[in-house]
Amino acid sequence: MKGEKVKMKRFDRDFKISAVKMVTEGGHKASEVARSLGIHANQLYNWKRKFSNNGEKAFPGKGHLTEISALRKQLREVEMERDILKKAVGIFSKTTENGSSL
Repeated sequence: MKGEKVKMKRFDRDFKISAVKMVTEGGHKASEVARSLGIHANQLYNWKRKFSNNGEKAFPGKGHLTEISALRKQLREVEMERDILKKAVGIFSKTTENGSSL
């Protein structure tokens, strides 16, 4: 087995949510659901925890996208504010050079 890469299974958002709901709403045992779906019970417990913590925002995609997307949104807003302030400084510096005001 040396040199072989183990390929991790990837499951889409709907699969994870339906698996969690089978346990939470369906009344099935997590170990039974995990066995029937071919996943490890610990994986199902992790999904259940993430779903209970984040609700419908759980499982956004690959990685920690909820944090990354929030930071990207904040960055866009700060860049926009910066650009507005740069333009304002440019406008006010031109009016003071001419000796006139707005």
